[in-house]
This record gives sequence, C-alpha cells and structure tokens, in this order.
Amino acid sequence: MCGIFGFTNFKKQDLEQARKSLHTLEHRGPDQWNDFYNEDIYMGHQRLSILDLSEHGKQPMISEDKNIIITVNGEVYNFLELKEELKVKYNFKSTSDSEVILYGYIEWGIDKLLKKIDGMYAISIYDKKDDLLYLARDRVGIKPLYYGNINNQLSWASELKAIQELYNENILEYDYTAFYDFLTYLYIPTPKTMYNNIYKLEPAHYLKINTKTNEYIKIQYWQLEINYCDDDIDTAKKKVYNLVKSSINEQMVADVPVGFFLSGGMDSSTVVALASQEHYDINTFSIGFTDKNHDETYFAEMLANRYKTKHTKKILDEKTTTNMFKNIRKWYDEPFGDTSCFPTFMVSELAKSKSTVVLTGDGGDELFGGYNWYKSFEKLSRYYIHFLGFVKPWLKPFKKYNNILGKISRGIEIVFLLNDLERYAKLMGGMLKNEKEEYKRLWNIDNDYDDYWYYRKFYKKDLDIYTRLQYLDFHTYLHDDILTKVDRVSMDVSLECRVPFLKKELIEYSFSLKKEVRIYNNELKGIMKESFKDILPIEIIERDKKGFSIPLKSWSSLLNNKKKQEKILEEFGIIK
Repeated sequence: MCGIFGFTNFKKQDLEQARKSLHTLEHRGPDQWNDFYNEDIYMGHQRLSILDLSEHGKQPMISEDKNIIITVNGEVYNFLELKEELKVKYNFKSTSDSEVILYGYIEWGIDKLLKKIDGMYAISIYDKKDDLLYLARDRVGIKPLYYGNINNQLSWASELKAIQELYNENILEYDYTAFYDFLTYLYIPTPKTMYNNIYKLEPAHYLKINTKTNEYIKIQYWQLEINYCDDDIDTAKKKVYNLVKSSINEQMVADVPVGFFLSGGMDSSTVVALASQEHYDINTFSIGFTDKNHDETYFAEMLANRYKTKHTKKILDEKTTTNMFKNIRKWYDEPFGDTSCFPTFMVSELAKSKSTVVLTGDGGDELFGGYNWYKSFEKLSRYYIHFLGFVKPWLKPFKKYNNILGKISRGIEIVFLLNDLERYAKLMGGMLKNEKEEYKRLWNIDNDYDDYWYYRKFYKKDLDIYTRLQYLDFHTYLHDDILTKVDRVSMDVSLECRVPFLKKELIEYSFSLKKEVRIYNNELKGIMKESFKDILPIEIIERDKKGFSIPLKSWSSLLNNKKKQEKILEEFGIIK
C-alpha cells in the first residue's frame, strides 16, 4: 500500500513544493519515497513495502525504453497468473505486482489491462511518447484517487491533503452544495469534494489525459450488471464457500505479517475461520466498548478460541473517543460522519503492532444483504405505506405547528409523507429537507436542488427491495463511507487492509443470485448462513447484526446535544 501524487505542467522551480505535497502522504508509505519529473509532469510515490521488499519494487517504475512510467497504490491479487502470461515476452526484475501493471499496459493497452487485473488499486500511467496520462481506480473504490484541474495543471493524489498542499488556500474555493450533501448522506458523495475543481474519481473509471493540453475524458471500464442465474440454494452455498475461500487464500500473499480484524460478526468471523483452515498461529484483533450493549468482544473471543488464534483486544471508552473527534479533519480532509472511524482507528493501531497487512470482512453486507435497514425499509414499504397511507392528508396540515401535534406529525413523517429516497436517507441517519432549511439559506443552495441526486442515480425501481438496496449501497455507501473510513484510519498507521469479499468474481456471482436464494428463508445473509454454518458457532450465525458503531446515545458528551453532522462541520470551521 502506498501514496501516489503528481501533476502536469511541471516546472523545475515547483520541485520543492511538489515534494512537500508528496510527503503529506508519508503515513501511507513510510518505507521509501521516490519521484520522476520532466518538463511535462511530476510523479511521486510514498512506499509501504508489502511485496518484494527490495529496491526492485520501488516506484515510480520505468520501462526499459524509458517511455512508460507508473505509480501504483494498492495490490493486484491475480498478478501471479498475469505474470505467467507476460513473462514469456518480458524480463521481470522484481516479484512486485506493480511490474505486472507496467508490462501489462505495454502489452495490452489500458482497456484490456483494466479488464484483466483484479484487486484494489489507484494507478497512474504516463506514456511519454504519446503525451498521455492515465489515472485509474479499482472497480469497487477500495483505494481512493482524487484529481484536480486548477491553474492549468491536472493534479492527482491518494488523499485530498496532497492537492490542498500544492495550492495556495486562496485558490481553492468551497463547493457549498457538497456541505449540503454531507447533511443528507453523512459523507460528500463521489465525484464531489469540498472544493470546486477537485474531484474523486469514480470506481471502475479511468481518465485519459493529454499532458500537453490537460484535456481529458473519463471512461467507465466495468459496470455491475444484474443478470440472474438459476442456481438453487445447494449449488449457491457451495459456490459462495469456494469463492470466498479462494479469495482469502489469494489475499494472504505478502512478504510481511498478515493479521485479521475480528469483530465477532459473521463477515469477519467467516474470513478468520476460512483462513485458519490453512494457516496456523494467525493474529486477530478486536475492539470492545465500556457500554456492554455495543460490546461484541465476547463473540470475537468465542471465534478466536475455536480456531486458536493469537487474539488481542482493547476496550474503547468515552473519554478516548471524545479526544479523537478532532482527528476526523486530519484523517479525511473533508467532512465525514461515520463515527465508527474511531474504533476502526483503534483496532488498526492495535493490529499494526503485529501486522503490516490485515484482512477484513467489509463488503459482506452489500453482497449478501446484511444491513438491518433493509428489513426496516421493506416493512415501511409493505405495511405502513400500503395499509396506512390513508392518513397522509390528515398529517400534512399539522407539520407547520410547534405544538405537540406538530411534533408528532413531523416525527412520523418518515412513515407516511416521504418518498422512497427521503425515507432511505433518514434511515441512514441523514437530515430531512426541513431540517436543512437553515443551511440551504446560509449557503445559497438553489430551491430546486435535488437533495437525493446521488441515491437517485443508482436506485433501480425495477428490482426487488433487497436487491435494489444492495445495489444502491454497493454504488454509494460502500465506497464513500465504509471503504473510505477504513482506508484513511488504517493508512494513518501505515496498515494495509484487504477485503476478500470484494473480489470481482464474487461480486458478480452474489448479484446474480435471485433474492430468494440470497435472502434464503427470508433472513438477512441467508445464503451466508447456509454457506458457513459448519465452520461458525451457532451463536454467531443466529445473532442480530450490530455494526461497528460507537454508543453515541450513552456517550452524550461527544455531541453536546448537537447533531453529528453539525458537530463535524464545526470541526472544519464551516459553521460556528
């Protein structure tokens, strides 16, 4: 895992500032840094050594004819298979997966290369002869990639802070619609950032840039299609088992110690159980809470004892979490509202003491339908909306009043008066339109602004409710919240997190299963329960999902009676 940074229209007098910007990413790659530059471009790399710890694995990596220069953040899991295909023609100097990208581009070109590789990555490829630069992000958005078009330069980086450092603060202008979106989603949705002219590259996309003119086009190279197969539960559970197991084995390849996050939930427990079948003395790590209603360490220890892992846990209290609140700005560079980042940071810090790489259970909920809000949304849609919809016209007139009747009317608005997207945003913790009116005026947001444009983009009404919401979360919440959360806090301590559930073949297979198979017996993660019931304790199989959230309600000092979104905007100085 590493940090990459660069920009076009480079001048030699820019070198000191360029390196200063690169070094803001040192936490992502503390082992080594290096750069390449000419009259057209600067490319820098901060290295965290995972595969091939020697000098042969350093970047930027340059082809023998000096024409192709690459930097890579991430891992290509099928690199050994691709290397076999390429080594007939090319002389590999390292055992690094990045060299496969270098020769793969030369042999196949950008489109075929991106179709062939499977992994987590943000890639920059400079083709000097053709004056072209390619910036590519993995299919799911596991690894981040930002780019900006400012001052006649096309800049890019693994984190926003490097581009912030490159330019004077006076040049960067806030995009207030991004802050308004944050109130809705609890993150700033892709492709936006908090600034005009700086963007997140969407998952499964690449930019093709002319390094002389900075003109670019954006191309999508993969799309998740819903094409149902006829597999029944018996066939599906065997395939799911084998796909998850093979993905874990593939992602265990490293030249450094590999550990595991173990929350006690089904996803991380499955990863640890399968890995333990072929690897001994593995290290597992978990975080608990002083609030016993949120603490899951009992289940984590149950699994650890069953598979005799070397388990380490730590308990997180209110005071420690309160002191960490200010770190949101350091970690994320822009407003981010998922407070489970605090325990994720703590477990990353814990794991780093014994590992450089960890495997996590992220992605299992999106692939197999694990979130409790799927059930909640289904109930609201099926029962309340259809059978109690007659009360709508009676509630609407009372919303404007501040008395008890008005409060009750607004409180049950989520049930009776909201459309699907508003209802879903509220279930996810976002503010409703009427709660944001103050900020709409403050930031001069257009009255006809679509508050739910991001959800609308991926909301497919023709799908059943579970598949619809899984598809929506896969394209929004997964990469903008879950994967962003984990990437920033783990890389802050120079820890690489791998996600075996998010292998391309497994993603496509899970979404090809009919709802009746995926949500088998009408249970969340029904297919997972059938697939892994023989290797997991029944207590873990049958327990309700809790998630990795902190006990905000009982730890009231964290918010001082303010909404979470407002508290975070205060930390960034956006509001007072």
